Formats: sequence, C-alpha cells, structure tokens
Amino acid sequence: MNTLITNDLLTALDILALEQINEGLFKIIGHLPNWSNQFNCNKFTLGMNISIPQEEFSFLKNFLLDAEEFWLNNNNVKKLSSGLWTEISVTGQEYHFKAYAVFADNRKFLLIEALEDSYKEQQYIFQKAREYKLNYQQLLKDNQKKEVLIHCLIHDIAVELSAISCCFALLESEELTTKGKEYLETGIKQCLKQQMLIKDILDAFLTEEILLENSPIDTEEEPNILTSIQEVTEFLKPNFALNHIQLQLDPNIDKTINWTVSGDQSRLDRVISNLVENAYRHSVADSTVTINLQLDGEYVLVTVDDQGLGVPPEMVKNLFQKFSQGKNKSGRVGLGLYFCRITLERWGGKIGYLPRPEGGSRFWLRLPKPGHQNQSQKNYSQIIK
Repeated sequence: MNTLITNDLLTALDILALEQINEGLFKIIGHLPNWSNQFNCNKFTLGMNISIPQEEFSFLKNFLLDAEEFWLNNNNVKKLSSGLWTEISVTGQEYHFKAYAVFADNRKFLLIEALEDSYKEQQYIFQKAREYKLNYQQLLKDNQKKEVLIHCLIHDIAVELSAISCCFALLESEELTTKGKEYLETGIKQCLKQQMLIKDILDAFLTEEILLENSPIDTEEEPNILTSIQEVTEFLKPNFALNHIQLQLDPNIDKTINWTVSGDQSRLDRVISNLVENAYRHSVADSTVTINLQLDGEYVLVTVDDQGLGVPPEMVKNLFQKFSQGKNKSGRVGLGLYFCRITLERWGGKIGYLPRPEGGSRFWLRLPKPGHQNQSQKNYSQIIK
C-alpha cells in the first residue's frame, strides 16, 4: 500500500525516481512520468534496471560524478542538487530539469524532476521583476523632472526675494517715520525667514537625492573648497552687514595651496552655506563669524566660529539629526545640519560641533583630498585648540 502511494506521489510530481544498484546502474522506482516519453524512455518499465541514457541526458554524466562522491562521503546532508539544466526532446521541445542525489536508509537514490510549471512561474516572476525595475527607474526619472521644476520655481522666488532684500536695504538710508522703520524691520526679518525656508526645502530635496544615488563621485569635478568658501562668503556678506555682523576668512589661510577635496561642487557650496547661515542665525550684533581652512594630513579641515551663545549641552547630541532645531528655531525646519552630515559622510568626511572656551560655537567639517575617501577617521577632540 505504501509503495503504491509513493509511486502515485512521484508520478503526480513528474519525478523519475531511480535507485542505484551498482555504479552506473539504476532500478526504476515508481511509474515513469509523462515527459519520459519525449526522451526515448518509453521502453523502460517499473522495476527495470537501466543505465542513464547519456545521449538523452548528457548533463547527468557530470552530475553523477558528484553524486557518487556524495553517496560515498555522506555526512548527514539530506540531498545534493544538480541545479537547473535544459534538454531538447526528440520533438525539439525544450524541457527544464533538476536532479537530486539522495542517501536514505543506506540506499542511494537519483531523482530527476521536470520543472515546467515551476520554471514558467520563475520566468514569470523574473519578468515581473524586470518590469517593476523599469517602472521604478521611470518613476525616478519622472521624479527627477519634477524636482528640477521645483528647483527652478524656488530659484526664481529666491531671486525675487533677493531683489526685495536689496530694496529694503536701500530704504534703511531713507528718512522714515518711526512706524515706517518698524514696518521696514518687519519686512526685512520676514524676507530673511523666507530665504532660509527656501534653502531648507532645497536641503530636503538634495537629501533624498543623495540617499538614492549609488554612483561613484566623478573625480574630474572634485571641487576646490577655498573657492566654495569665497563664493559663499561673498554671497552672504550683505545679509550679515544688515545685522551688523562681520563675516571674514581667517587671514592666515594659505591661498597658494591646492584645496581640492572629494565631493560635488554644488552640494559642497550648500554645506558651506548651511554652516555659515547657521552661524549667522546664532550670532549677536557687532560680533564676528570667522571661517578657517587648514590641511590635516590627507584631509582638509574647515572651521566656522561664531561669538553667539553656543549650543545648550542637552541639544548637542541631536544637532545633526533630521528636524533638530535650536530653542529659538529661527524659522527653520531642522534639515540644514542633517543635510551637511549625510552629504559629508557620503564623501568620506565628517562634521562636528565644539563649544569655544571664549564663548560661541565652532562647527567643523573634515573632507578627504581626492583619492583618500576610505582612510579611517580620527578623534577630533583637539580641534578647538
């Protein structure tokens, strides 16, 4: 009864079951599956001793060598699989098979399984996976187009806000009433908040873009960090001047050195801009923000010092997390420093904060020179010295 059930199961599963009698000689177990007729096996019957027909199943010639070793050195491994292979039947039809060597009850079995249904299912899954990948890539392209449009719109708005800021600055030199001066001050503050909010929106888009990227950095476009600092400083000086804050480069920076670093020009500009704007928001009137640049082995170190109130100790550990904000919030949404961190880490760099003994804050970033992205980071507890 058990033998009949086994035979029926093997037939239902389209498996040809063979037991090895001697090397190269097998006994047929169970009924022959339907596909066997396509390979000149119709002359075989249940219980017959046969040799594997090499012409019809040439792939098995090599697999049987592995199977013999498996049966000889069996170490409690349940089965040995041949992997997928393909044969052409006498009618020219393509069939897909897997074979298994099994050692059970001190007996050696060879099972040959036709995979037509499961193979088609696998092919269907692979095809769907390819379609989903193509759809995903198209979605990314469409998303990038939308981001370009948003960037353009935001850029146009930023240009208009810059013009409005200049008009406000000119109005300060006019003779205004007390009420007019109040309105002007309010307008200037609101304009600055909107400018900073626009930059935060750009930060958010650039953050997602970085997370999706897998491509290596193009070494031909690695930026000069001194140039970035000079351009950002020139652009932001008017805003600092409006609030009587001085923005300067350390006079000891050696401008003859090659200050090229690993990274991307536009994003590096954004990182420097974020740090300088951060110093601006937390500075007091008649104070100074100083940017310094120095070589540090195979790295370049940038520091941005301000003379503000510093960062409360309880906030330091979250400074570079998403949506982290200072107590006054200053109209931001808490993405600037987070963007700086993930950008610099992608380039093999690092960013940090230290309180200045004389008061205020020091934000520092460290980037490798081209070709040194994978060198280990070291402890920067001495940076404030």
